[in-house]
Amino acid sequence: MALNMLPPAELKAIFFLDSSKSALTKLQGGVSLKKEYGTASKRISCSVSAQPPPPAWPGRAIPEQGRKTWDGAKPISIVGSTGSIGTQTLDIVAENPDKFRVVALAAGSNVTLLADQVKTFKPQLVAVRNESLVDELKEALADVEDKPEIIPGEQGVVEVARHPDAVSVVTGIVGCAGLKPTVAAIEAGKDIALANKETLIAGGPFVLPLAHKHNVKILPADSEHSAIFQCIQGLPEGALRRIILTASGGAFRDWPVEKLKEARVSDALKHPNWNMGKKITVDSATLFNKGLEVIEAHYLFGAEYDDIEIVIHPQSIIHSMIETQDSSVLAQLGWPDMRLPILYTMSWPDRIYCSEVTWPRLDLCKLGSLTFKTPDNVKYPSMDLAYAAGRAGGTMTGVLSAANEKAVEMFINEKIGYLDIFKVVELTCERHRAELVASPSLEEIIHYDLWARDYAASLQPSFGLSPVPA
Repeated sequence: MALNMLPPAELKAIFFLDSSKSALTKLQGGVSLKKEYGTASKRISCSVSAQPPPPAWPGRAIPEQGRKTWDGAKPISIVGSTGSIGTQTLDIVAENPDKFRVVALAAGSNVTLLADQVKTFKPQLVAVRNESLVDELKEALADVEDKPEIIPGEQGVVEVARHPDAVSVVTGIVGCAGLKPTVAAIEAGKDIALANKETLIAGGPFVLPLAHKHNVKILPADSEHSAIFQCIQGLPEGALRRIILTASGGAFRDWPVEKLKEARVSDALKHPNWNMGKKITVDSATLFNKGLEVIEAHYLFGAEYDDIEIVIHPQSIIHSMIETQDSSVLAQLGWPDMRLPILYTMSWPDRIYCSEVTWPRLDLCKLGSLTFKTPDNVKYPSMDLAYAAGRAGGTMTGVLSAANEKAVEMFINEKIGYLDIFKVVELTCERHRAELVASPSLEEIIHYDLWARDYAASLQPSFGLSPVPA
């Protein structure tokens, strides 16, 4: 089941920021809506233009003197402890008990794994977001001698994020659900080991000024942004000239554009390099993951969008690069292993020794060669959409991310075709133009995240095909 949409070559010419080329008018009967938006009582009017938020790291990273405020192992909280980021963080803690200790854990609904984590790492506070599972968690911890305090629901997640003993908070929770606990952690003065993309992509205009106000450091745990962060260590002011984000190219990097209309879910999930969840694997195939990383790099490092470039690097060994004003290019290399960037967010500005047994060292001679190529904008319309959303700023970037998440969900559930992902996102962003908020509050960010998901779900195939469920 697919939307009757334009082919990639024509789609490339449509930009939702160009009012003279509205996608809604150019699609000749291809998409219909279940309901109208924009006149509802919840409408939030467009704000006036605003100054861009201050970047987390304005092109350089220099540790502040006397910033260390703990004795012994560094106390951390983990929000999203049973997910991929959380479990890898706990692997690092287990290998370095003299360097890190866990004071609080928050999970969604995987009570069995959470109980095992509590028994191993003995946190003082535990939260389970699914309140109905609290009794099950208590039963699983019945034989634990020093039982942690348990706080259910979203409030529990917030309390884990701002635990008074934590120095740093690892934010591994997915989606806008990670915004409120991250804001709470910032307001409590905790440094953020950032693995939640929505914190900056959706919340950047609100979160960054807040982080500056509370003198909180946002340390990127994503491999590409960690690479950039590592490359800017000690740079003099104004030295950064360009950011080069590397991309694997995903499952369709060797497919001709003409074949993409035949792409199935099983095809999109065949990532050549990484073993990841379904959503991020599809994002890698569409290159939306890299478009979102462009926005995140802008917020993290203050680079203009014209100075952020995407390069296809099939081996995924160079995780990203920077170019300095004198045209030198600095790169960070390593095997594809998320534990390395997570470790650096936890240990910065220190470097922790890693055993070769569990952390294989990079052997360039064994690797042989590294290759690069320019990404195809026709094959990956996501890049144009992401750059356009980034330049629009405000709530547009969060809408882009939320619409993409919903579109990928619809694709995985075989409600729309692969190429429809781009069109659903483009149409949602186009519809949001009239209500874009340049300097949104946290409430507005969350509202438009939910709006974008609802609107994207309302897009349905026409010509008598079954509607897409909202």
